[in-house]
Amino acid sequence: MSFTGKEDHHVTLAEATAWTANFRATQSGTTYTKGHFYGKDAINAILAQAGCVGIRIYYALDDRGDKQLILVGAKADESDMYNGVMAERGISCPPMCPTSPLNG
Repeated sequence: MSFTGKEDHHVTLAEATAWTANFRATQSGTTYTKGHFYGKDAINAILAQAGCVGIRIYYALDDRGDKQLILVGAKADESDMYNGVMAERGISCPPMCPTSPLNG
């Protein structure tokens, strides 16, 4: 199988709300990372690379032990474009949390 960039990633609001609630239910304590924000310039820079058909996201822990996501371009042959543009250090929620059914 190879990537095309046209894969179906649709999720309904009901599914997304239930899944994010499932995650929150597994977390202990009052402070934990619920999500990350990445600006469109960072995402567009990854997608604009020659041969990029999408973005792969890796889970990560930074040097402080805080959850991070590493965004890297992916080619049709399913390989990572790790020598190209990558993004990390998303703006975490909390503290930057919206009012949203996904945030509970």
